[in-house]
Amino acid sequence: MLLCEHPDRAPCDECQSCRFAATLTHPDLHWFFPRPRLKGDFDVDDVREDIAEAIAERMAAGGVYETPGGDEALFITTTHALVQTAALSPAMGRRKVLVVGDADRMASQEGSEQAANAFLKLLEEPPADTTIILTSSEAGALLPTIRSRVVAVRVGPVADEDVGDFLSDPAVTDVVDAGNMSTDEMIRLAGGAPGRMISLESWNASLTQARRILEAATSPDRAARMRVALLQGSFGARGKFSDVLDALTVVLHERARSAARTGNAKVASGAARAVEAVERAKELAYGNVSPQLLSASLLQQIAGLVG
Repeated sequence: MLLCEHPDRAPCDECQSCRFAATLTHPDLHWFFPRPRLKGDFDVDDVREDIAEAIAERMAAGGVYETPGGDEALFITTTHALVQTAALSPAMGRRKVLVVGDADRMASQEGSEQAANAFLKLLEEPPADTTIILTSSEAGALLPTIRSRVVAVRVGPVADEDVGDFLSDPAVTDVVDAGNMSTDEMIRLAGGAPGRMISLESWNASLTQARRILEAATSPDRAARMRVALLQGSFGARGKFSDVLDALTVVLHERARSAARTGNAKVASGAARAVEAVERAKELAYGNVSPQLLSASLLQQIAGLVG
């Protein structure tokens, strides 16, 4: 991002760089995330302006927004903008922070090797005054060359009380169509990730597939398990395997609670141990393991626990 040329570096209303900075919490916080490909001839400044407008829209909506659509990505010009921003000095503080949202959506394009290499070099040797944060719900989809240059930090589920506070916020209730669901039902459905309720249709698709996995695991028909395993990674345009595993955890928790309420200790214990197997599968999924092979192995493990 180009800084305003005023000697005191105070933001103004005249240049594009300052208008971009004004949309952020702090001028040394820079946010990059997937966007639709711009049409026609465009350059880095056009990308910055597009991101600035998108941030303004998100802020106007109270910070509530859906996950990126299938046509949105971090295209090569965005990578150019990110690398250029990292080379600049902080505007006000001693450090600047670059946040790259949904980093697994970084698009690979022919002729983009130079920019890709520059980004990898940036991750390997960032400026001393720069912190780079990559976020992803599918860490396994990140390129191995990126994963080898970063420190992985897994964010745990949000507490039910905090999920309830989020879902009761007016900015959220204006967006989420919960139908006849109660707050308690929504909290259970969110499973510690309240943002899922913003993309409720996609999350419901993941829950449907998770229930199919559980049904196959409890079936004596081994062929049914293989059929379900082969569907992973291809069961819908917006479905993601990591979301299915998260949904499977939620479904198994529901099974354990239901069994505990009826005094069926065997089923409750089996479901709890199956959750542990799913958590191990999530760790493997972060390593870019084939969803089909991982699903087949997982089904074999949990079949003996919930069958």
